Amino acid sequence: MTEWYEESFGEDYLLVYKHRDAQGAAHEVQKMASWLRLWAGAKVLDLCCGMGRHSLALSEAGYHVTGIDLSDVLLREARQLDQDKAVTWIASDMRHLPVEDHEFDAVLNLFTSFGYFTRDEEHIKVLQQICRVLKPDGQFIIDFLNPAYVEQNLVPESSRESKGQRIDERRKIENGYVKKEIIITDLNGGEPRHYNERVKLYTYDAFKSMVEEVGLCIEQVHGSYDDEEYDPETSPRMIFFGRRPVEQR
Repeated sequence: MTEWYEESFGEDYLLVYKHRDAQGAAHEVQKMASWLRLWAGAKVLDLCCGMGRHSLALSEAGYHVTGIDLSDVLLREARQLDQDKAVTWIASDMRHLPVEDHEFDAVLNLFTSFGYFTRDEEHIKVLQQICRVLKPDGQFIIDFLNPAYVEQNLVPESSRESKGQRIDERRKIENGYVKKEIIITDLNGGEPRHYNERVKLYTYDAFKSMVEEVGLCIEQVHGSYDDEEYDPETSPRMIFFGRRPVEQR
């Protein structure tokens, strides 16, 4: 059975999320750089890099960047944007990374690229991989949604048009997941295309427990990229910043 994330990150994803721009990524990278305090030339992994917005901004900031994603379509877009071939792009499942132990000074997992699976064990595998590929004292940032904020601000339905297509999105919270159904209809006719997205709503405590289980340490949690202090009820994000302990070999 094909999983939702194997179908949803294709050509139509480029249409649905085309509003995500490079300027926003540059602002977020600037803020993350102030948290990480990495040196020029540090090796950074952008895990679930998508179209490479953050990877390219990280490269421009002076880091040696590897971008990993499962989607061939999104990696194609990333390679086209990377005119200087500055970033190493790799196609891979986030649970089985084809990179060496202790290879990176920092690992970033952004734009809610976590919580895609049905079993906690699969999410823990992702965290184990992050821990494995980090150097001792290496840093990580995981940018995840804040469940309480999602529950309070969920928009059940929305509709818009783009490039001759109508995009209908239906959202709901069900069985501990936030779910989105996306229906794309060509305004000139044709059968609608249906996609589904699903992210598990991990609370702060549950997320912290999983991170610590694999041997990572959380040092700070931000509520946004504007240095907003995390508030469990009102912050739109849970942006976890932490390290792999030096003593863990």
